[in-house]
Amino acid sequence: MIYLRRASERGHANHGWLDSWHTFSFANYYDANFMGFSVLRVINEDVIDAGQGFGMHPHKDMEILTYVLSGTVEHQDSMGNQGQVPTGEFQIMSAGTGIRHSEFNPHHDSQLHLYQIWIMPDKAGLIPRYEQRRFKTVEGRQLVLSPDARAGSLQVFQDMTLWRWAFKNGEKGEYHAEKARKIWIQVVRGEVTINGTLATTSDGVAIWDESLLQLTASQKSEILLFDLPSH
Repeated sequence: MIYLRRASERGHANHGWLDSWHTFSFANYYDANFMGFSVLRVINEDVIDAGQGFGMHPHKDMEILTYVLSGTVEHQDSMGNQGQVPTGEFQIMSAGTGIRHSEFNPHHDSQLHLYQIWIMPDKAGLIPRYEQRRFKTVEGRQLVLSPDARAGSLQVFQDMTLWRWAFKNGEKGEYHAEKARKIWIQVVRGEVTINGTLATTSDGVAIWDESLLQLTASQKSEILLFDLPSH
């Protein structure tokens, strides 16, 4: 089964300094049909104005992933971490027993564009932690998140993996899903056909009961592929 979550159908909130699109229910956007998918709880695509951002605020018992598409995030948290996350890097935090953090656009002449993704952890009360990483040049399929941090990936405390997959124009690929797993594909940029379903920039694709995914890019493209538990 394949369900296309079109970018234009997402929840939307424009706060002036923040233009945010919500794949799942978030803040003032509520849709009982889109409360999450498997352990994915939030996929927000945010554009933040120059010099603006989120002030210090709390989180608890959530794995929080940020992927910077353009611009730079200036990060600070209650664990003492402080620094910048530039274009192309991933940042993950385990909120665990509780953290406070702020995320700002430090540039005064350009916007910040990012995905913020929340993943429910496999257990509550984890020790809070923070990591960020730049992976190799975006090409082919790269493992970004895994529960055992294998192959240089960032660790996530959940039975899931996240792959960043870059396609050349006309390139094809296959992904084999284990039985009872769910797959979510978020199209970062470009145009990809997945088992006959066309998805374009910022679309999401929910997939279950499909053992083989055949993907074809009709232009230079990039996707995030989440391999998730059935629950």
